[in-house]
Amino acid sequence: MNSMLLGAVAMACFTASLFFLRFWKTTRDRFFLFFAISFSVEGINRIILGLFYSDEQEPRIYLLRLVAFLLILFAIVDKNRAGPPRAE
Repeated sequence: MNSMLLGAVAMACFTASLFFLRFWKTTRDRFFLFFAISFSVEGINRIILGLFYSDEQEPRIYLLRLVAFLLILFAIVDKNRAGPPRAE
């Protein structure tokens, strides 16, 4: 049951990643690219957790999550530091 739920969460992460990637292709805003990469890393994290580890107590699992959350944090900070968009 746990493996099935991890697979479902991984699929949801990759689906969210594809949505953000599509938004990035239309707007070319780095914010969406960072979110797409972050959700892809989180999906890979869930796959690794389901295939190789039986519990979440392994510290290496949290390193990938840390990378994913730091990407989200960087995207938010980067978006707020850019300032308002210019009218052309």
